[in-house]
Amino acid sequence: MAKFKTSGVCAKEIIFEIENDIVKSVEFVGGCPGSLVGIKALVEGSHIDDIINKLKGINCGKRKTSCPDQLSKALAEYKVKTKTNE
Repeated sequence: MAKFKTSGVCAKEIIFEIENDIVKSVEFVGGCPGSLVGIKALVEGSHIDDIINKLKGINCGKRKTSCPDQLSKALAEYKVKTKTNE
């Protein structure tokens, strides 16, 4: 399990599990429940790179980020950390 503290969005944290570069689970702490349950359903079982590419740069209204964008940042950070630890 990995945790990521979000910035600039309603959700406060993202907790996720990766196995062989596939997102096995993702949970958002806080935020808009309907939208975040939808994101969870769409990304679980997908390759980490596909999720990063699809969600990176999505804004929420006038904010320069969104919960999907924060998830892409969390996964990109995870990739960097795991490659460093190999």
